Amino acid sequence: MSNITIIYSILAVIGTLVLALIVGTFLPGIERKYIQARIQQRIGPPVTSPGIMAPIKFFFKENISPNSPVPTLYKSLPIVSFIVVILILLALTPQMYFFGALASIIAIVGFLKVEEVAYVLMGSLSKSVMSLGLPFPDIVKGATHPNVQRSYLEDLSSNRAFRMIAFGSFPLYLSIFIPVAITGSIFLGDIVAYQQIHGPFLFTVAGVIGTIVFFIGYMILLNEYPFNILKAKADVIEGPYMEYASKYRSFVYITRGFLMFTLGALFSVLFIGLPPNIFSWGILVNILVAVIFPVIMGIMSAFSPVFTYRQFYPVVIASSLLGVLAIAIGLL
Repeated sequence: MSNITIIYSILAVIGTLVLALIVGTFLPGIERKYIQARIQQRIGPPVTSPGIMAPIKFFFKENISPNSPVPTLYKSLPIVSFIVVILILLALTPQMYFFGALASIIAIVGFLKVEEVAYVLMGSLSKSVMSLGLPFPDIVKGATHPNVQRSYLEDLSSNRAFRMIAFGSFPLYLSIFIPVAITGSIFLGDIVAYQQIHGPFLFTVAGVIGTIVFFIGYMILLNEYPFNILKAKADVIEGPYMEYASKYRSFVYITRGFLMFTLGALFSVLFIGLPPNIFSWGILVNILVAVIFPVIMGIMSAFSPVFTYRQFYPVVIASSLLGVLAIAIGLL
């Protein structure tokens, strides 16, 4: 590999990451301002508020010591999630395909699982001051259950996050393996090359079903209405995010928009065959997909309540069965 090729690859990867960050900062605002607010006939926040102004505001706020048994680990989790999303996007760029296993479906699934597990740890490691007056049973002298373990509101979010990992992830991961069933390879380079010869999977029966399943998994992974069971909205707090402040909360906002772009790029690679590359016209398709998904999600969220488990489980099961059907069709 010549020095010119190496420099080109480095610039392409860095440029793609920077572009993804820039586009990602606007995606939450587009969803909330131009879609949800319009549908619900309210003004809504400025388009730059969720992804740009909010992170800047929190980054310069005073840092606090969270009420957590492991405060350092708890504060580092948003940064870990941000790094994981970077690694996913890096794996999707064509310049990284020569790394083999690191640019494969297995690596993508592993990175996504780390991002999901972070929510479980956030909930289990947070014991916010907002919860201190709420645990039962009472601990005053003479209480009837003095030795029962106390629970916190963040524990609810942790349990919900664990259920999301155990059940809610199935649609997304099944849809990811549809291209594997069609191509017979787990490597992203092979999946892209196959579509460049035979056409995008998006225009096949398995691809159409997979797109529906992928989008449902996309909403579940982003914890968006109606799948917003991770945050304890009924408890008027932000679930596992309650104790985050300063730059750590900034990373929560930045990571969400960045993840929205990255999942759109993942769809582009798996179902259209166009990896994110700033030096290719295909990057316009990546951006278009990254914008279309939040628009559709915003429309659905504007009309949706929060699902309880009674509605959540049937939707996940039905979506998972569709994913299995698409994989079976892809194998034929």
